[in-house]
Amino acid sequence: MNRKTLLALAPLSFLLAACSLPPSQADVEKATADMLKTSFQARGIATLDRLDQDQANASCLQADVSGKPLDEKLAKAIEEANLKTVKWPSDGKFLGDWKQGETIAQSGRGLTWTDQANQANGGNCYNCHQISKEEISFGTLGPSLYNYGKLRGVSDPNAAGSKPIVEYTWGKLYNARAYNACSQMPRAGHKGILNEQQLKHVMALLLDPDSPVNK
Repeated sequence: MNRKTLLALAPLSFLLAACSLPPSQADVEKATADMLKTSFQARGIATLDRLDQDQANASCLQADVSGKPLDEKLAKAIEEANLKTVKWPSDGKFLGDWKQGETIAQSGRGLTWTDQANQANGGNCYNCHQISKEEISFGTLGPSLYNYGKLRGVSDPNAAGSKPIVEYTWGKLYNARAYNACSQMPRAGHKGILNEQQLKHVMALLLDPDSPVNK
């Protein structure tokens, strides 16, 4: 191949090399944002504010894209900020009816554009967790919660010795990112997915000694 041919092919080689470069993080983020904006439409109760990212969402997404763990100091700040959002039971009572808790855990209904704002949502808990032994269909994205209270020694949820695990469980259900900055668990209380009474029912499912979860 002569010199003239090499010089003529040089720009083409440069162009091909540029095309083979991986996209930058900024390119990926812009493409993702553009896709979301064109793919989602506000319909019913499903409004576009669901696309808005808080600090936790933005920081954890950036960590995922970069393939690097979240900075420890930033993670701690996110957890502290989310812990402040946790609203404790207004009457000081943490447990409701475990039977209603099972119904909530089984239901994945709610929050779609076809739902009404005044309809009760489900927790969709079985989508990620094993909970009661009787239910054989469950996801494995999250850990098994079978024997949740029993394994943690909660024989009386009202006893002083049970207070730390009871409060932790409530906080985890209310806003999981209070304990894990990049948790993928839905922030059921913080995001208004479940109301206070529904949270109490799910708490009973996990911690009540009479619940099948702890048998």
